[in-house]
Amino acid sequence: MKYLTFALAKGRLAKTAMEMFEKIGIECKEMQDKDTRKLIFVNEELKLKFFLSKASDVPTYVEYGAADIGIVGKDTIMEEDRKLYEVLDLDFGKCKMCVCGPASAKELLNDGSMIRVASKYPKIAKDYFYNKKHKTVDVIKLNGSVELAPIVGLSEVIVDIVETGTTLRENGLEVLEEICPLSARMVVNQVSMKMEDERIKKIISDLQKVI
Repeated sequence: MKYLTFALAKGRLAKTAMEMFEKIGIECKEMQDKDTRKLIFVNEELKLKFFLSKASDVPTYVEYGAADIGIVGKDTIMEEDRKLYEVLDLDFGKCKMCVCGPASAKELLNDGSMIRVASKYPKIAKDYFYNKKHKTVDVIKLNGSVELAPIVGLSEVIVDIVETGTTLRENGLEVLEEICPLSARMVVNQVSMKMEDERIKKIISDLQKVI
C-alpha cells in the first residue's frame, strides 16, 4: 500500500485539522513533539505522511502530486487557482472576503470612476471587480497590513479577509461589500482521486460525520 500524503497549511488550520483527523482515527504522534525539527511526519501503521507548508504553497503541492490531499483556506484556493478537486468544506476557520474602505468610498464602487484597490489577493480582487462588477480598477498587490492603504492614500479601497472587523473599525474603515464566505477546505490531487479513490472517499465520508 502506498503512502497517502497530506499537506497542511501551517498554524491554526493544521492544528484544528489534526484534531478533526484524530476524531476519525487518523493521528500522528510525531507531530505532537513541539521541539521536533522534522519536516515530514509519518504514521507507518496507516501508511500516511503529513507535512506543514506555507498556506499559499499547499495548492501547488497538491496540483503536482507531491501531496495527495491538502488542507487550506478557500481564499488560498481561489487566489492560487490550481488544477485540483475541492472536495469538502471543513466548516472551521470561517471568515469572509470583503471590499473594505472608508464609508465615503462606497459610492465610488458603483459609479464609473477608476479606483485603486490594494490587496494581498490580487487575483480575487481582479476577478470580483472585472467579472462580477464589470468595473475597471487598478489592483495593487501588498504583502503587509493592507488596512494602511486607504488611510495613507495608496488606494480608495482594499480587498481582504474579515473575521471580526475590529481592525477595520479601529482604523475608521468598514466592510463595503462582501465577496464570498471563506473556511478551511480539503483539496485532492486529480490523479490521486482516481488511483486512491477508495481510501480518499473513506476519509471524506468519515470527516463528514464529525463536521
